[in-house]
Amino acid sequence: MSTLALKTAPTNAVIAGAASGLAGGAVFGMMMGMMGMLPMVGLLVGQENAVVGLIVHMLISAFIGAVYGLVATRLPTGWLTAGVAGAINGVVWWVLGALILMPLGLGMSQMVFVVGEMQWMSLLGHLIFGVVTALVNLPLSRRMA
Repeated sequence: MSTLALKTAPTNAVIAGAASGLAGGAVFGMMMGMMGMLPMVGLLVGQENAVVGLIVHMLISAFIGAVYGLVATRLPTGWLTAGVAGAINGVVWWVLGALILMPLGLGMSQMVFVVGEMQWMSLLGHLIFGVVTALVNLPLSRRMA
């Protein structure tokens, strides 16, 4: 396979990306479950519940994956590029999600851009999510091109 960008139709890119996001979200979700973070995610929809938190997390993961799928159609198709792009995607969503949107969504505006031990663990999870999403997306996108 060439390292040129794939010519994947936008609908296929979104489908491959969403599926890839679910794969990355499952890995990150296991980590969040072990850390007891899923009930807090559930609070984004008013339910302090791990199952609800997992559902919310997976919906967000599918959305982020779909966005990544669209962006990835413009990237070279090599494994290294995918891994780096995935790591960058993870950092971007860590800043947007964990450092901005999550605190604001929970009514904790004083926690925006606060980086402590939990946020560093969140960065690790977002990096893992991003890389898994990108590495799953690459073969799915190739198949759907």
